Amino acid sequence: MNNLDLFKMSAGSLLRRKLRTILTLLGVVIGTSSIVVMISLGIAMDLSFKESLKQMGSLNVIEVYPSYDMMPSMGSRRSEGIKLDDQAVRTLEQIPGVEAVMPSKNAYMRISAGKMVGDVSLIGINPELMEAFDFKVQKGRLLSSSDKDAIVFGQRVAFNFRNPRSRNQEVHIMFGPGPDMPEEPPLDLINDKMLLTWDMSYGERRSNKPDTDSDYTPPPPRKVKGVGILEGGFSEKAYSAYINLNTLEELLEEENKARHVDKSKQRKEDKYQNIKVKVSDIQQVESVQERIKALGFQAHSLSDMVKSMKETSRKMQAILGGIGAVSLLVAAIGITNTMIMSIYERTREIGVMKVLGARLGDIRDLFLLEAAMIGLGGGCIGLLFSYLVSYILNRVTAGFMGSMGGDVGISVITWELGLAAVVFATMVGIISGYSPARRAMKLSALEAIRTE
Repeated sequence: MNNLDLFKMSAGSLLRRKLRTILTLLGVVIGTSSIVVMISLGIAMDLSFKESLKQMGSLNVIEVYPSYDMMPSMGSRRSEGIKLDDQAVRTLEQIPGVEAVMPSKNAYMRISAGKMVGDVSLIGINPELMEAFDFKVQKGRLLSSSDKDAIVFGQRVAFNFRNPRSRNQEVHIMFGPGPDMPEEPPLDLINDKMLLTWDMSYGERRSNKPDTDSDYTPPPPRKVKGVGILEGGFSEKAYSAYINLNTLEELLEEENKARHVDKSKQRKEDKYQNIKVKVSDIQQVESVQERIKALGFQAHSLSDMVKSMKETSRKMQAILGGIGAVSLLVAAIGITNTMIMSIYERTREIGVMKVLGARLGDIRDLFLLEAAMIGLGGGCIGLLFSYLVSYILNRVTAGFMGSMGGDVGISVITWELGLAAVVFATMVGIISGYSPARRAMKLSALEAIRTE
């Protein structure tokens, strides 16, 4: 008996009992679609996690800070000899896998533009490294090495400006445009003339000015200009302004002089407040991070969150897949029952086949092929049904989640998941049909022929 004959006989047997075949097939369809949809929810959650992290920053950038020794009685204390300085930058650059190292300093200053004022987190960086650390502009340009008093603003910074003389002094920096917020910022950070000052009461009405130390006179304001607005509305970069590191150091020196800060105290402090390390290959982030920690620094990256999120996602997928697998288990029992009933109904046919010289392997393969066809057919139809359910879920959730749902959706079916589901359903069919097939092989030919 050749393979074509086996296929024709299996298909004919299934078609003769259409209702029972359809009901058995329906069980496989439900089981397959349950597993695929359940796992697709876990995949979508994993992709949403990664998308959220990418909006927060680069996954291959490590944040380096000075290390602290934990003291039981005093809380924490700086580790001796571990500083963020030029020597630390050179050391970090020599670590294998490191693509770029960017030190930075932070300051909190006020910017005045006409009647508008805003308190801004100002970060001093090396302009030549902005492209290496994925700074991209939505409008204008990035900083250049020749810029001295130029500033690049994050997308949300403009919403932090207000008119102190106006009664309506709402600040929208946290979320930017929204249902009750203006779509356009209150000023043009690129074209408006601006002043940068340490005086945090600059531009306020007299009655609103806070009491200040009588010995302190802020340095005079400095004229600055905005040259670019960065892309990305939810990352750390969106809420900060960036200036040439040398310029910020000059501003800090002027402020220290105004406050009469002792230079010996300044020398004991770190030259930089933070150092960013970009790793060339995202797979090396964890190893490079461990090397940095071994040098005595604190090191953090978004990959730490990715690791914990992956573990959570795997657990969720296992739980959801297990729930769906219960349906396929029920379908497997249905396939086994169908094959056993088929043997009882075709006992005489089996006996005739044996008398005519059919091999035991052919009889076994006949029933296994029927079970496999049920599994394969149910798997394919179940996969198509899964795509339909996934589409409906994404459409429905998009309606009430809006932009919060992101571009991923609540359900994502990858081609690997689809292929695995069809193969798995087929294997379930074959395994379910194995015991009935062996039973058919062991039937006595004479007893089978006598059976009416």
